[in-house]
Amino acid sequence: MALAQGGDSAPVQPSQVSGAEVAAASAPPRVLCLGEALVDRLGPPGGDPASAPADQLDDRLGGAPANVACALARLGTPVAFLGRLGRDAIGAAFTELFALRGVEVSGLQWDGERPSRVVLVRRDAGGERHFQGFAGGRDGGSAGGASADAVFADQALAAEDLAAPLQRLLPQATWLLVGTIPLASPLAAGALQLALQRAVAAGVALAVDVNWRPTFWDGRAPSTAGPSAAAAARIRPLLEQAALLKLAAEEAEWLFASRDPAAIRAALPQRPAVVVTDGSAPVAWCFGDQAGAMPAFTVSVLDSTGAGDAFLAGLLHRLRLEPDLLRATAAEGPRLQAAIRFASACGALVCQGAGAIDPQPTVEQVELFLAATG
Repeated sequence: MALAQGGDSAPVQPSQVSGAEVAAASAPPRVLCLGEALVDRLGPPGGDPASAPADQLDDRLGGAPANVACALARLGTPVAFLGRLGRDAIGAAFTELFALRGVEVSGLQWDGERPSRVVLVRRDAGGERHFQGFAGGRDGGSAGGASADAVFADQALAAEDLAAPLQRLLPQATWLLVGTIPLASPLAAGALQLALQRAVAAGVALAVDVNWRPTFWDGRAPSTAGPSAAAAARIRPLLEQAALLKLAAEEAEWLFASRDPAAIRAALPQRPAVVVTDGSAPVAWCFGDQAGAMPAFTVSVLDSTGAGDAFLAGLLHRLRLEPDLLRATAAEGPRLQAAIRFASACGALVCQGAGAIDPQPTVEQVELFLAATG
């Protein structure tokens, strides 16, 4: 779903609703996605979203946990989103989107003081995106980072308002998906910690997408900066609780000095399943005693925003259906490869459309794509 300039939501057509989404909306959520929902403001290819004319900007609903929630619902996995939005046009657009997709939102908080966040996304000529800062903010500010003051609604995710939804949702859930961005804000970090504690107590597996974004931690940081020693120290305990860990190749280098999923798995005490993605390069994984790599699909890239989120949603969808793949042995090897291929197809299909959410595929669309690619 796109947002027109000025914040008005674009019309949504009923044809965007799949049968799988309708079915998912009627079942208890199996995956809980906690974190940020925001707008990605895409600049023109090669241009600057901070200074480009309004008619060259493209506002798209996004945020990694919200993207994964919408992609899971599109695939037919019952899912809930837990986060915080401003009472503004962006919040209204997400309300419409989540209702359309069938995402459960009893854990969605509303902020009457802080706005929803707008992320400026610079796209290069090849469609690759680079996050460069924020627009707006309470009192006209545009800061992110680990300040004690929450400027945007997602930074003020409140633990006290999360307790009741978690108590209701966790008993029937199998996965809690989180990223590292809430750790950059003290209030949101407290809410994340509560969710982790409750998930452990309920026996719900934790999926972690590192999703490192330096500007969320330091508004002045370049988009290519890795985690500082302080940020890495705050992230490490989260990684040590994961049952499934997804990292981009550069994140793996920053945090583990290795791009080898088996080495990353061995470096963590709970020996999680590990996936390392690398854009158009092969995706590598280590699940149980099964390790491998698979070339990415070759597609025409319009916008890579959200491709990794679609990949993760495809993988969680398959793990929900085949939970034994998480600790795969040789017997599960072929099915694990099929699940990775399915997830890769989800990511490839998203790259061919604008924004992170609109191009997300249904299971039928993924299967058609896989059949066409042999």
